[in-house]
Amino acid sequence: MSASQKKVLILFAHPSQNRSEINVPLFNASKDFDHVTTVDLYAEYPNFRIDIDKEQQRLRDHDVIVFMFPLYWYSTPSLLKEWQDLVLEYGFAYGSEGKELIGKKFFCALTAGGAESSYRKEGFNHFTIRQLLQPLEQMAELTGMEFLAPFALFGAGTATEEQRITKHLQNWRRVLVAIAENKLDYDAASKLSKLNHSLDLVITE
Repeated sequence: MSASQKKVLILFAHPSQNRSEINVPLFNASKDFDHVTTVDLYAEYPNFRIDIDKEQQRLRDHDVIVFMFPLYWYSTPSLLKEWQDLVLEYGFAYGSEGKELIGKKFFCALTAGGAESSYRKEGFNHFTIRQLLQPLEQMAELTGMEFLAPFALFGAGTATEEQRITKHLQNWRRVLVAIAENKLDYDAASKLSKLNHSLDLVITE
């Protein structure tokens, strides 16, 4: 890994991995890259006793932070929320002395059970996925990180039978390669509704 290559930290939170058809394969695919550090939070902290110092050092050591999770009740699984509450503390992540995360990139790689059409004002869920992620976007704003559009898969429950998982994994690998090769346009990626809506718009060749 070159000195200029951005290091990616993937914080994976899935409390029911034996039922996962997409998140676990996505997480496992991430392990193939030297510039990516993968952390299974539920495996590492089964009792929710988070090592704050360890997690803060992980954040210091990486340039791109990714929350990978299934959308649970329009939010993250509970351990990931606990991680935010404890790790992103005053004096580290925000406040006059909390400058450790400034300039880092942040985005979510998530799955949602409903169809993408249900995530809009007129849809079943009434809000877009970016609107539902606004608490995380504000977290990024407060801590000085740049918030990128989510890498999202909708209709997770039917993705296997509809044979959409292979393409999703290919797109994910493409994103990780683009980060490694400094070919991801972060400014463009921050403006999209969904990062994988059109990768050709955010990956330069």
